[in-house]
Amino acid sequence: MTVQTLKTEVIGNGIGGITKEKVEIEKERMRGADMVVRALEDEGVQVVFGFPGGAVLPLYDALYDSKKLKHVLTRHEQGAVHAADGYARTSGKVGVCIATSGPGATNMVTGLTNAYMDSVPVVAITGQVPLSSIGKDSFQEADITGITLPITKYNFLVKSVEEIVPTIQKAFYIAKTGRPGPVLIDLPKDLTLCEAEYNHNGNFDIPGYRLPEMSGNGVLVKVVDLISQAEKPVICAGGGILKSGSEKELLALAEQLDIPVAVTLMGKSAFPENHRLFLGMVGMHGTAYANYAVSECDLLVGIGMRFADRVTGNVSNFASNGKIVHIDIDPAEIDKNVITDLHVVGDARAVLSRILELAGQKHLPAWNGKIAAWKEEHPLNYENKGEGLKPQFVVEKINEITGGKAFITTEVGQHQMWASHYYKSVVPRSFVTSGGLGTMGFGLPAALGVQIANPEAVVFDIAGDGSIQMNIQELCTAVQYQLPVNVAILNNRYLGMVRQWQELFHDSRYSQTDISCQPDFVALAKAYGCDALRVDNEEDVLPALEQAIASPKPFVIDFWVEREENVFPMVPAGGSINKMIRG
Repeated sequence: MTVQTLKTEVIGNGIGGITKEKVEIEKERMRGADMVVRALEDEGVQVVFGFPGGAVLPLYDALYDSKKLKHVLTRHEQGAVHAADGYARTSGKVGVCIATSGPGATNMVTGLTNAYMDSVPVVAITGQVPLSSIGKDSFQEADITGITLPITKYNFLVKSVEEIVPTIQKAFYIAKTGRPGPVLIDLPKDLTLCEAEYNHNGNFDIPGYRLPEMSGNGVLVKVVDLISQAEKPVICAGGGILKSGSEKELLALAEQLDIPVAVTLMGKSAFPENHRLFLGMVGMHGTAYANYAVSECDLLVGIGMRFADRVTGNVSNFASNGKIVHIDIDPAEIDKNVITDLHVVGDARAVLSRILELAGQKHLPAWNGKIAAWKEEHPLNYENKGEGLKPQFVVEKINEITGGKAFITTEVGQHQMWASHYYKSVVPRSFVTSGGLGTMGFGLPAALGVQIANPEAVVFDIAGDGSIQMNIQELCTAVQYQLPVNVAILNNRYLGMVRQWQELFHDSRYSQTDISCQPDFVALAKAYGCDALRVDNEEDVLPALEQAIASPKPFVIDFWVEREENVFPMVPAGGSINKMIRG
């Protein structure tokens, strides 16, 4: 709390002197730990996820008195980062997580890498041994700034108590501006016990960190010219659309110019999936019609996407029949994977708004008619002969009962691809998955963050029986904080995606992918305090989903699905995306 002191000053001599009152602002002195809490509050943080330990004890002592910060105690530090990640993706705010030094900090590495690959704004605060003990192999010491240098947008080792508040301000600014990403602050324990003046100031400078200016109007005019000339254009939308909040501009552009829209995995929910212009996902597990459209288009406009290998396949054959335009806020992504004909550096929302102003109306009946024929000829489908419960059927029913308006998180594997195909998202930022890193164990803790950010929403973690066991301890976190997340386990008793590759490319030699030795997930969930059911037939799927959604408690449904069901379409690694295994 800032203290105001009233002081009286007499100017002049004797009886005729003039008296002037002035208010002097005295900055409050406080411990470094209290500075951290106050600075987080001043940044507008409402929720932090974490796990305490020796090096952050003073910080947790300060959190004890905070009336503005809600701390969520996860059961593992990786879970804390994933929860902060899910919170950030669906709230549009910066996610915050805390861990102690040494193993606490290193347990965050996977979560930070995941956030880095998927451009998620997270600020991680790690405890560190006292400054005088650094470099001496002290108890629970790890060089976390060195370890995380390649997997964070920036990181800091705080070296004086006076640096604490400016460092937190800089961390939040870096995490959320430009292309978002995680920032780590390593905080030696002794600094949290030292006292200094609280020095929050919005006027700070970060040498070497400057946001790129948007490409000039001349380039945008050229982009509009290419679009106006194109007869078979396609837009490919990535996660940058969601990060910039430009879903409305993307929809307006697609409708104004009659251009079909494909999405990357990270771009799912950026475009309403019940729209006539929606193509589905492109790439290795993309829809056949999306891959055919990209392969045959005469202009591909990539917006907020990286042209990653899972999207392009063999880059020499990717969109080789047309020109490529790339719009992205990060100049480092331009021409990194695919050489473009034109590029625009800038925020997607600002760029699309300007293109909308410059572009006219357009209709493409022939091109969209051809795509409609592909959709008719090559739909997403699966054989359902009544021989067992199909995982695709389960996802379809989740979509049906929620109307595509739930928030979906996923783990990683076959279930992730089935969710991306058969769940039709119509709400922006509502599909949360691990894209770049492909992190098993992401979905459950991410769902906790999503539920906290969206307390009135229905939240489902669509999981596999392999992935769910990576961070299943976070069911306890859900119970403790009364978070009604729903977990749908598509249980095939295999590490399904790895088994599928073994079937297709290694003569069905299932080396170490049979995980039929597993816990009773219903009994385990109930032991944690959740409600739970097992379902193994179609008739019970909808009633189970209705029961889960109605429950005020976390709910786990163990769906026993056909063991060797595969994800199709599929492009073999390094293959051309128009040459798919159809199944």
